[in-house]
Amino acid sequence: MLIALCSVHGSPGVTTLAVALAAHWPDSAHTRRLIAEIDPAGGDLAARFHLPATPGLASLAAAARRHHRPEVVWEHTHQLPGGARVLAAPPGSGHARTALHTLAMAQPQLLPAAAGEPGVIVLADCGRADPGTPAEPIARRADALLLLSGTHGEDLAHTAARLTELARWTPRPGLLLTGDGYPTAEVERELGVPTIGRLPHDPAAAATLTGQRPPHTRRRRRTGGLARHVAALARSLAAPASAATPASAGATAGQQRMADGAIAQSSRADLSSGRRQPPVGDVSGSSGPSSSTGSEPGT
Repeated sequence: MLIALCSVHGSPGVTTLAVALAAHWPDSAHTRRLIAEIDPAGGDLAARFHLPATPGLASLAAAARRHHRPEVVWEHTHQLPGGARVLAAPPGSGHARTALHTLAMAQPQLLPAAAGEPGVIVLADCGRADPGTPAEPIARRADALLLLSGTHGEDLAHTAARLTELARWTPRPGLLLTGDGYPTAEVERELGVPTIGRLPHDPAAAATLTGQRPPHTRRRRRTGGLARHVAALARSLAAPASAATPASAGATAGQQRMADGAIAQSSRADLSSGRRQPPVGDVSGSSGPSSSTGSEPGT
């Protein structure tokens, strides 16, 4: 199974979520879990987990010219604490983009082919899904796509502008909110699509998951537990596709597909724990609130 994770603005925590899903994937003892950094801006996990620069995405791209077996992907990965593997991208955008272009042109595409093997889950960290991103050909082969969005006005304006296009990428798209900001119900009403839910702002848990030192705070913030929320999301993603869920009235065809993903409502009770903020107004345009509080989890 191939799951693509991306954002369209800021750093709402795509890399953190990929690592967290791998750590909390159901039946992990019998599942080969791979985090593939295919972010055109370059990767972070090699530095965070003190991994060597090679093998990784660049060496896999070179190998793709000669080898066409899906198993070759695993030869270019490193093991993380907990047993998941990582295909680490080089830190520079130039090398990362070159490697992605090579992998996208290879036939067969090795990452989707590896993800199609029994008992394999590939979590593709696509970073920001800008128009023309070299990660797009791989993301379009995904079984599910998660679009992460912060919930402040500028985040939602960018998300609204790309919903229709990104909803065409995969048969199972889903909108996942992160951090504090506008309440979930307001966002759903203004964007015209349901969300999978919302991940809490939990910098300590995010830092631990991605090999960083947790921030020092005098008081531990109560967030509802990032791990619990991610585990619920992982269970819904791992479940077989179910009946589609109707979108809100007035949604476009692309937005309808965003709502029709099988993961659209299955874990809603566990995931929707956003804080209340003032009424959202028109979050899809330029008339957002003059100010808002709260912050978003880092990547």
